[in-house]
Amino acid sequence: MPAPITSATEGRMSGGRIVGLGIAAIVALLALTATVLLITLPDANAFNARVERIFMENDALTAPAEIKLLEILAQSGTAFADTLTSYRVVILVLLVFACAMLVAALVFLFLLVTLNRRMEQIERAGIRVSSLVVSREENTVYLNDMEFKLTAAAMETLAVLAEARMDDDVLSGAELEAVVSGRTAADCDEAAGATRVKRLRDALGNQMVAALLVKTIARKGYMLAIDKDVIKMV
Repeated sequence: MPAPITSATEGRMSGGRIVGLGIAAIVALLALTATVLLITLPDANAFNARVERIFMENDALTAPAEIKLLEILAQSGTAFADTLTSYRVVILVLLVFACAMLVAALVFLFLLVTLNRRMEQIERAGIRVSSLVVSREENTVYLNDMEFKLTAAAMETLAVLAEARMDDDVLSGAELEAVVSGRTAADCDEAAGATRVKRLRDALGNQMVAALLVKTIARKGYMLAIDKDVIKMV
């Protein structure tokens, strides 16, 4: 028993390490992309520097029209610098958003894979029942922390299956019908027992719980797929 627990723990730790490495890889890749983009973008003051150079190298431009042209160039340089700065902010915001979306997608993918593996384990091992209390007086069955109200016929079917499980017996449809009806198995129809099992599963409601709790064994019959030590009849 300790071995599976250790294996499951190691599996969860391994999965956590994979997710951690994946998140680190995503953050590193987007950080590298942001750095390259910011480095390759032109300097926001490049245009202003060129305009200032024109002012310095052409101090002979004193005509009103020439001065007006230089003022327009200076204003254009300022506008270009502001626009480029806003572009940098937009790029950083988009990269942060992309990083958050990729991390969330990776985490959700890991959770989905973990859930699918857990469901496969449940399907292979059957439902894990720590307590099954059958109360005939209340027509109620207590399965772990779940309470199911059953009809009298469904309760009788479940009680017979529980008693057979405690004796390690597998009941065919005819044998189940014989125990419930009080007749001999030779006088009972196999389909009648199968109908009782179907009605019991329908009464339990949850299809997964019902299918895993009442197990069908090919060419043999029906039994409860739980440990007989957890069954209690009251």
